[in-house]
Amino acid sequence: MNLAFLPFLIPSPASIRVHPRSSAVSFRTLLLALLATLLSGCGTATPPATQADTLRLTINQRVFSLEIAAAPEKRFQGLSDRQSIAEDGGMIFIFPQASELAFVMRRCAVPIDLIFVDPSGRVVNTHQMKVEADPEASDAKLTKYTSAWPAQFAIELKGGTLPGLKLEPGQRLDLPVEELKRLAR
Repeated sequence: MNLAFLPFLIPSPASIRVHPRSSAVSFRTLLLALLATLLSGCGTATPPATQADTLRLTINQRVFSLEIAAAPEKRFQGLSDRQSIAEDGGMIFIFPQASELAFVMRRCAVPIDLIFVDPSGRVVNTHQMKVEADPEASDAKLTKYTSAWPAQFAIELKGGTLPGLKLEPGQRLDLPVEELKRLAR
């Protein structure tokens, strides 16, 4: 941030009443430092919703608060090791590019519903994933839930949510796809 404009925002020493034991210069310096500190905080203010840790998404009149998984390590962890998922909770996985995706229920203690979404925001496939008999098994031994078509996003919701959503293949979700794509690593 260019702070060159700050001196114009600070009143001149002549226009400020200053305590006799302090100097106008030190007051102005203090005021400048305070203003610079406040303005530097503006650059780190809460980013837009799609860049924060969660994304609010409405699917067929139901509002969800989805954790964002845009980095490889966050996508790998997903909802593993969770003992529960909130009724309006879940996670959105964002991939750098569209490809055929496959998810497994690695270390998952609760059922999860899965929605695969293409780069334009259209539903390409859904699954109701069941808890594995041995969720600690290697990925090769776990059931694979595939997108069947290229997908760039995947949404995981609490198990049992999909039937009530009545999603159709090809249905467009109101996702800010371009903003989300910029988050993917």
